[in-house]
Amino acid sequence: MTLVYGFVKTRLTSEPRMKPSRHGHETQFHLHCNLDVGGAQWDVAINVGTNDSDDLLKYKLIFDFRHPLIQTLAAAESGAHELTGQKALPALDLLRRPDLLDNTGKWRDSDVMDGSGDAEPAATLKRLLSRAHQENRDVYIFGRFFDQGDGLHDVHLNQGSTKGFIHRPGDDSNDHNDVWQDGAVLVDLGEPEWAAYVSAFTQQLVPTDDLGNPLPDATTIS
Repeated sequence: MTLVYGFVKTRLTSEPRMKPSRHGHETQFHLHCNLDVGGAQWDVAINVGTNDSDDLLKYKLIFDFRHPLIQTLAAAESGAHELTGQKALPALDLLRRPDLLDNTGKWRDSDVMDGSGDAEPAATLKRLLSRAHQENRDVYIFGRFFDQGDGLHDVHLNQGSTKGFIHRPGDDSNDHNDVWQDGAVLVDLGEPEWAAYVSAFTQQLVPTDDLGNPLPDATTIS
């Protein structure tokens, strides 16, 4: 299937709320928010971790994000922006544009999720999104658009996965790896620096090839 990728420039119309979702042997947890996208109500599912200690997240929560990308995004019109097939900013590729994360500190390990709101990064990200909602701030969310309905998901690294996510040339029949389709959340808090959230599952391996599949010497992100 064709994976439609892009970002929305939006404002939140609800407080963030945690929801579990069963995936195979593990439960993944997402923060959901309602979004105003061109007058329509959208949903977003932002990955914040799992209950599986073998498949947690690597993440960064950055409160001093500085990059020329923010000027490009600030100048964009509100609404949905499709970036499918683009190979340059503002489409995101955390591996092919490593400068996006220059001087942003080390990747952190997520906590094992138990369904409460106390584990990280869920607790801090929830406070950030709540502030954006209460202060009516612009929020920029990158990910894949829902196949049915209005919304975004896969708000995380979208390459380097194995098994059923391998991308085979000419075969778009599965939810596969891709380059220049990484997810992220950026928030304009009215300051020179923005806040940003990026994440990857520990089972996603880097570096990747031109299809987004792990190279033979790939290891977990660090």
